[in-house]
Amino acid sequence: MMNSLLMIQSDSAVQTAVETVAAPAESQSMTLWQMAASGGWIMLVLGLLLVLAVYIFVERYITLSAALKGEADNVFMKNIRQYVHEGNLDEARSLAKQTSTPLGRMIDKGFSRLGRPLPDIQAAIENEGKLEVANLEKRVSMVATVASLGPMLGFLGTVTGMITAFQDMSHAGNNISIQTLSDGISTAMVTTVGGLIVGIICYFLYNLLVTRINKVVFELEVRANEFMDLLHEPA
Repeated sequence: MMNSLLMIQSDSAVQTAVETVAAPAESQSMTLWQMAASGGWIMLVLGLLLVLAVYIFVERYITLSAALKGEADNVFMKNIRQYVHEGNLDEARSLAKQTSTPLGRMIDKGFSRLGRPLPDIQAAIENEGKLEVANLEKRVSMVATVASLGPMLGFLGTVTGMITAFQDMSHAGNNISIQTLSDGISTAMVTTVGGLIVGIICYFLYNLLVTRINKVVFELEVRANEFMDLLHEPA
């Protein structure tokens, strides 16, 4: 009987100890938002930069997709070719003006130089193409800047977090504990991870935009050469 009572008391003590250990563990668990907030003002800056980069990416991606769809459309160049073969240069230029795409503006610039030597026409088209590409690349460099700035801000958070940890250590004197150092180390680690995440995401988004821009430039070059070949054809 005594053995049974001792075993019951022992089991109760073990259960109580387990619950006591488990309770603080549950109370100390942090949500993702709380973890990010522990990084301080640097995490706020990283979040704002990420939002800015994503906004630029979405806006530029939509613009580039529309441009790429327009340049890949063969109907426009077929109509231009047909008008030129029929001698309807006014209709061809009117179509180019009405086509609100980089290619349409380039072809319109070429028509505006008709009557001049072909090298002058080609130079005018190329200059217009450079302006169009520059317009397509607008604000894309900001995404690359955020991709580079993110890890640097994360490293800044690492340094400031470690400084905080050492200051807390010096103020604690002989009463140093893990709790004393946890705030500074947590800030250092969270900002490091946050900076790397922002940098990786923005670097990926930047390369997607560069790929789309290269596709648009290739299509513009192909269509511009097609237009120049059309002008070289005998009347």
